[in-house]
This record gives sequence, C-alpha cells and structure tokens, in this order.
Amino acid sequence: MKIAMILFIGFLLVMCVFPANTIAEERDFNKGKKLYLKYCEKCHGQEGKGDGYTLFNPPVADLTSPEIQKKTDAELWHGVHEGIPNTAMGTWRFVLSDEEINSVLAFLRSFGH
Repeated sequence: MKIAMILFIGFLLVMCVFPANTIAEERDFNKGKKLYLKYCEKCHGQEGKGDGYTLFNPPVADLTSPEIQKKTDAELWHGVHEGIPNTAMGTWRFVLSDEEINSVLAFLRSFGH
C-alpha cells in the first residue's frame, strides 16, 4: 500500500513539473506542421498567406489574416472538415482524421503570432 501511495505521489509531482498539455501541444504542433506542408501548403503557401502555387478564383484564404485568426477553433475545424461553400476549400474529412485536423489547427494558430 505504501509503494502504491509513493508511486501515486511521484506521478503527481512529475505531472506538475511536465504538464501533459505542454507535451501534447508541442506534439500536435509538430504533427500539424508536417500535415500542413503535405496537404495545405500547395494552396495556402508555406507561411499561410494564400500565396501557394495553386491559384483559385476566389483566392484561397490568407490564414495569417485577423479575419481568419479571430475565428474559433470550432469554426476553423468545421471549415476544414466540411469545406467552405463557393470556394476551392473542399472537405478534408475523408483525408484527415479529427485528430489530424486538430493538429493542423494547432499549427495554423502559429500564423497569428
């Protein structure tokens, strides 16, 4: 019983020193960057400014713009998952899992800084 209590206290101390959110956020950011460069860069450009080498009319969104960055994560997630009507942004739900979309959004948020 004492060993279990010591292990539990040790676990709590480790979680205080290395918060799980920080580790998960870093992992999601790195995974999101890889996915973004694989799937999104062609249209949105390397820095998300809508200047990729595939051009559309209307132009693709500038992901660095305040208009995009002020959207909630839920709004952005829905746009990726379902696509955006009357634009070149099609649905990605058949290509990216929900977790992968979340990772891309973690990376996308870095464009606002």
